Amino acid sequence: MRAELLAPAGSYEGLRAAVTAGADAVYIGGQMFGARAYAKNPDTDQLLEAIDYTHLHGRKIYMTVNTLLKNRELTEQLYTYLAPYYQQGVDGVIVQDYGVLSFIKREFPGLPIHVSTQMAVTGPWGAKLLKEAGASRIVTARELSLEEIHRIYRETGVEIESFIHGALCYCYSGMCLFSSMLGGRSGNRGRCAQPCRLPYEVYDGEKKLGNKGEEYPLSPKDMCTIDILPEILKAGVYSLKIEGRMKKPEYAAGVTRIYRKYLDLYEKNPKGYRVLESDRQELLKLYQRDGFHEGYYKQHNGRNMIAVQNLKAQDNREKGAGKRDEELFSQLKVQYVDKKLQEKIYGNVILFCGSPAILDLEYGTRHIQVEGEMVQAAQKQPLSAERVKKQMEKTGNTPFVFEGLDVQTDEQGFLPMQSLNELRRKGLEALTKECLSPYRRTLPVRTAKPERIEKAAADSKRFYVSVETWEQMEEALRRGEVDGIYCSISMFWGDSFEEKTRYAMEYIKEFGKECYLAFPYIQREKILEGKEAELENLAGCLDGFLVRNLEELGYLNRLGLAKKAVCDYALYAFNDEAKAFLEDQGALRTTVPLELNGGEIRRRDNENSEWIIYGYYPMMISAQCLKKTCSTCDKKSGFTRLKDRYGNYFHTQCVCGFCYNVIYNSVPTGLLREADQVKAASVSAVRMNFTIEGKAETGRLLDLFLDVYKKNKDVPGQVPDFTKGHFKRGVE
Repeated sequence: MRAELLAPAGSYEGLRAAVTAGADAVYIGGQMFGARAYAKNPDTDQLLEAIDYTHLHGRKIYMTVNTLLKNRELTEQLYTYLAPYYQQGVDGVIVQDYGVLSFIKREFPGLPIHVSTQMAVTGPWGAKLLKEAGASRIVTARELSLEEIHRIYRETGVEIESFIHGALCYCYSGMCLFSSMLGGRSGNRGRCAQPCRLPYEVYDGEKKLGNKGEEYPLSPKDMCTIDILPEILKAGVYSLKIEGRMKKPEYAAGVTRIYRKYLDLYEKNPKGYRVLESDRQELLKLYQRDGFHEGYYKQHNGRNMIAVQNLKAQDNREKGAGKRDEELFSQLKVQYVDKKLQEKIYGNVILFCGSPAILDLEYGTRHIQVEGEMVQAAQKQPLSAERVKKQMEKTGNTPFVFEGLDVQTDEQGFLPMQSLNELRRKGLEALTKECLSPYRRTLPVRTAKPERIEKAAADSKRFYVSVETWEQMEEALRRGEVDGIYCSISMFWGDSFEEKTRYAMEYIKEFGKECYLAFPYIQREKILEGKEAELENLAGCLDGFLVRNLEELGYLNRLGLAKKAVCDYALYAFNDEAKAFLEDQGALRTTVPLELNGGEIRRRDNENSEWIIYGYYPMMISAQCLKKTCSTCDKKSGFTRLKDRYGNYFHTQCVCGFCYNVIYNSVPTGLLREADQVKAASVSAVRMNFTIEGKAETGRLLDLFLDVYKKNKDVPGQVPDFTKGHFKRGVE
C-alpha cells in the first residue's frame, strides 16, 4: 500500500498550498470542536468548498473533531455541525472523545473515525479496544518508539498514523492540565496557552539544577524525521503526519514538498535513499527550536530533545528578527500559495450546421457529454476550428485545464461566443458533478436515544483515599470512616511484587476496607506484561484496579478483569456517551473529569462515578525527565521542584520504575466549602488523592475532610490554602 503524506491546514489557503505542494491528504478544523481553536479555521461554506477542492484534485480531507465535548454540545450541536460535511463527503474525522466516537459511529454510518493522538494510545491493547469500538485509524502517541508502533500494527492490523515533523508537546497529549489549571485555557478544548514554552528553574531540594541561561526545561525541540523515513514506513506507519496547523501556509507547503520528494524517491528506489544536506537546511529555515531531533522513535527521552535555551523564544521575547528566511517564504508563496492548481482534461467539441453543439469531456476514468444550442448556418464568416478551440480553452478559475482539445466541425456553422462559453460552463459543471458524486452521502433517519433518568443523590457516599506511601496508607487505615484505599503500584514495584502487594492488601482488609491497586499513569513498553499471572492471583484479594490510560483498560480486558477497572480522570468521561463507552468496556466506576464545573457535573450522569475532592492535580505526565534534562539520571524515584517566573513551585515526581515524570500543581485542590454541593450530586463516591503529603499532614487533612463529608460537621473558619480547580469556572 502506498503511504499517505498528511499535511496540516490551518486555513483554506493553507489547504490549497499543501495540496499544491504534494500532500495526499490534509487535516483541517471547522469552527467548532477542533484542537486548534486559534487557527484560521474556515466557516461552513468554505469547508464544504475545501472538501470538493481536495476531491477534485484526487486528495483526501480529514476533519478535526478532536476535543472533549460537554453533554449539551454532544446532544444539541454535534449532529447539526457534522451533517453537512458528512453529506458533502469528508473522508474522515479525527476524535479524542470516546462519546464522540460512539456518537459518530451511530449517527454517521460509514464515516471513517481516526483516533487522535490526544487519546494517548501507547500499545496494542488500547488500539485493539478502539478498533473494536469502531476506529478505522489510530494516531499513535508521539512518545512511541518504532518498535512499539510496529507492535501495534503487527498485533492489531489497524491503520497507523504517526507524526513525522513539527512541534512536540512536553506532555503526553491529552494528559495535560497545565494551561487549563493556570489560565482556564484547556488543551483538551483546543485552547492551550503553551505554558511549557515559558522559562522555569529546576531544583533538587535547595540545589538549582542546570546551567546558566538554560531556562526552558519543558520546551521540546521540533522533530524532523526525514533521515529515518524508511524506518518509519517499515514500522507499519501508513499515514505520515506533519504538525503545523497554527503555522503559515508557506510552512506547510515547504515541509510538504520536501517530504513528498523523499517519499517518492524512496518508493522508486528504496536502497538508494539519501537526504541532501541542502534539503535538511531548508527544513531548518522553515521553522525550528534550537535545531531538530528525530523524536521518540529511537530514544525514550533526553536532554538533546529539549530546547533548554530556546533561542526562538528569546528572539520573540526580545522582538528580534528570528531566523526565518524571508526569501524562501516569498518563493514558497509564489510556487504554492498563490499558484492555481488545475487538473488536466481532454475534450472534444462537435459543431455541425443544423445539429446541436456537443462537448465531450474526459478526466481519468470519468466521461460526460453535454449539448448546447443548435448550430446555425453562417450568414457571413463561419466558425473555424482554431477559433472554437481558442475560445473553449478559456477554463479560467475552474479546477480544470485542457491538455488536449479536439474540434470537429464542417466550418459552415455559427454560434455566438456566449453560446460557446455556456457550452463550456455546462460541460465543466457536469464533469465536476460527475467527479464529486461518488463522495456524496445521504443522512440516515435518526432514531431517538432514550432520555437519561435523573437519579437522586445517595445519602451516604463511599469515601476513598489514594496514597503513594505507606505512611499515608497507615493514616487512612486509622480512620474508620474511610471506606477504601487506592495504593500506587510504585509502592510494591520490583522484586517480590506479588508478595508485597498481597501483604498490603490483606493488611488493608484487616481494617475492613476495600483495597485497590493504582496502575501507573502511562503503560508502555510491555512494562506490565509478564505480570499477568501475578495480577490474576492478586485479583482475588483486590476490589479493583485504578486505570489511568486506555492501554491499561485494554490490558485488563485481555485478562478478563475489566469489571474490576475504576477509570481515573484521564480516561475522560466528559459526557454521558463517553461514560457509557467506558462502562460498555466493563468499567466498574469512572471518575468525574477535572475540567467540568459544578453545574456541568450535576447535569452529568454520575452513577458509579467518583469525585476527587482533594489533591495536587497532575498538570503534566511526561516521558521526559527533569533530572535527566538538567543534571543526570540517577535511576532513583523522587521529587524535584519546578519554579515558574512568579515564584510558584511545582513538585515533580520522577517515577523511575515506569520512566515518566508527573508535574503537580503548586496548590492542592480542596472542595471543602463546596461539600454540600458535592453531596447533592449523584456521585457514588468521593476521593482524596495524596501525593507529596507527609504523615502528619495526611492525618490533619483526612480529619478535616472526614468531619465535613462523613460526620456532617460545619467547615471550620480557617482551612488550608486550596484552589477550587474548575469547580466554579470550568473551561470554555
